[in-house]
Amino acid sequence: MSTASPMTVTTAQAVQTALAALVSPAKAEQMERYMRAVPGGYGEGDRFRGLTMPQVRGVVRRSRLDDDEREQLVASPWHEDRMAALLVAVAEIRPLNRVLERARAGGRVPDARIRAAQERQAELGSRYLKWVGRGRVNNWDLVDASAEHLVGPWLLLPRAAWTPGSAGASPPLPEQILDLASSGSLWERRVAVLATFATTRAGVDWPAYAVASLLLADPEDLIHKAVGWMLREAGKRVDEEALRAFLDAHAASMPRTMLRYAVERLDPEVRAAYLAAPRAPRS
Repeated sequence: MSTASPMTVTTAQAVQTALAALVSPAKAEQMERYMRAVPGGYGEGDRFRGLTMPQVRGVVRRSRLDDDEREQLVASPWHEDRMAALLVAVAEIRPLNRVLERARAGGRVPDARIRAAQERQAELGSRYLKWVGRGRVNNWDLVDASAEHLVGPWLLLPRAAWTPGSAGASPPLPEQILDLASSGSLWERRVAVLATFATTRAGVDWPAYAVASLLLADPEDLIHKAVGWMLREAGKRVDEEALRAFLDAHAASMPRTMLRYAVERLDPEVRAAYLAAPRAPRS
């Protein structure tokens, strides 16, 4: 099987050439079915080279693309090319996120470095949301690999200090998150959900519950799964009692898949009780 050159790549065309050298038609056919890139599926029209994520990451690790080259790459009709563009952006933003988190935690970070990190973080996050809005981030794996890093630390972590009982009647979700959560685009709504993983990993769970409460009646199974997953992680990583309080209030009306995902890590008896509880009629 052909392998990509070990040399650093600096253009979108070079990245595409490296990815194309690893093509697997059989795997591509499997991925088209799995990612619903079929008529009527949520990924309809997408094209796959048939690469694994480790293969894509291997190419990305030796890629150094400026913003213009990333724009070219994310415009590709090939799914793996767009994934590569996202991973390049994630690789740049993660160190910036760490700098800003260290500063918020009281670490000694020069003011100039903080300002530079904030500006570039906002540039990368804004560019990403434009990609999502243009339909370039158009399947669950693309969202899940990127939203936590490119949206959560930028829009949610700066507000993580809010706690129930702080000034304000409700958690202050930023307008961008509210807009995403109310979007007609499945992928924009999933971005809003996955963005909360950043705060949950930081030990702050209210964003996960705030976004989940906006999507309890969402019609899409992929949102049910994402919300249930983020609720489960909030209970596992931060506070199980907070998860149970949320479930006590909403389990009866939650979509079954969402509830099943949310209770997955609870004690078996507790999990069984939630799953066996009477369901509220769906309107």
